[in-house]
Amino acid sequence: MSSDLDRQLDAYLSDALSIEEQALAQLRTAPRLAGDPGLAAAFRDHLTETERHARLMRERLDARGASASRFKRLLMAVGGKGFILFARTQPDTPGKLTCHAYSYEALEQGAYEMLARVAHRAGDAATTAAAETILAEEYAMGDRLAAHFDAAVDASLRDRTDRDALREQLIHYLADAHALERQSIGLLQQGEKLAGTATLATAYREHLAESHEQQRLIEQRLEALGAGPSRIKDAAMRIGAINWAGFFAAHPDTPGKLAVFAYAFEHLEIAGYELLARVADRAQDADTAQLARTIATHERAAALRIREGFDGALEASLQAVGARA
Repeated sequence: MSSDLDRQLDAYLSDALSIEEQALAQLRTAPRLAGDPGLAAAFRDHLTETERHARLMRERLDARGASASRFKRLLMAVGGKGFILFARTQPDTPGKLTCHAYSYEALEQGAYEMLARVAHRAGDAATTAAAETILAEEYAMGDRLAAHFDAAVDASLRDRTDRDALREQLIHYLADAHALERQSIGLLQQGEKLAGTATLATAYREHLAESHEQQRLIEQRLEALGAGPSRIKDAAMRIGAINWAGFFAAHPDTPGKLAVFAYAFEHLEIAGYELLARVADRAQDADTAQLARTIATHERAAALRIREGFDGALEASLQAVGARA
C-alpha cells in the first residue's frame, strides 16, 4: 500500500468519525423534538447504532496508529448542536427535523460508500467490513425516516388545521423549496467545473437545468397563492452555496467530497418535496401536491446518478492527491 493511499484512508476514517460525532449531537436531542412516538423511537434506536458506529471508527483509527482531526471533530460537533438549535426555532420542528435528518443519513451513506472503497483499495479488510456494516444501517435509517414523513407532517400541523393556517404553512413550505432550489443552483454551477469526471459533470449540468425549471415552477405556485419567495431564506441559502463552493475548491480531493455532499443535498430536496406534497394534500391544493411529487421524482433520479458516479469521483480524488493502490 502506498503511503499516500494510507494517509488518505486515515483521512476518510477521520471524516467518518467527525460525521458520527455530529450525528450524536443531533440524535441525543431529536427524540424530544420528534412530536411523534414512532419517529422518536426511530431516533432513539439510531442513537444506539450511532454510538457503536463512532466507537468502530475510533477503534479502526487506533488500530492503524492514526488519530482523528480535533478541529474536524470540534467543527462537526458544534454543527450538530447548531442543527438542533435550528430545528427548535422552527414552528414545524418535526418536519424540519425529519427533513434534515434524512439528508444527514444520505451524507453518512455517501461517506461510508467512499470509505469502504478506499479501504478495499488499501487492502484493509477490517475497515472495509466495518464501513459496509455501518453503511447498511445508515441506509436502513434513511428508509425508516422516509416511512415517517406522514407522521412528521401530522405532528408539524397538529395545531394548524383550519384552512387559513394550512394555506400559510403551504406558502412557508413553498418558500423553503424555492430557497433549496436557490442553493442547489449555486452548488451545481460549481459542480460541472469540479466534478472530476465527464459522467458527473454531465449529471451536474443536466440537473442544473432541471433546478432552474423547478425554481420557476415553484415561483408560479407561490404567485398562484398570492405570495412570493422569501428573500431572507433565499439569501441565506445562496450564501451557503457560495461557502460550500469555496470549501470544495480548497480541497485536493474535491470530486469525492462534492459527490457525497451533492448526494446528501439531493436527499434534503427529496424530503423537502415529500413534505411539501403532504402539506399541499392537507391544504387541498392538488396542483402543488402534483408538482412536488414530480420534482421529488427528478431529485431521486439525480441522487441515483450521483451515487452511480461515486467510483469515478473517488478515482479522480485519489489521483489528485497521488494516492493510488
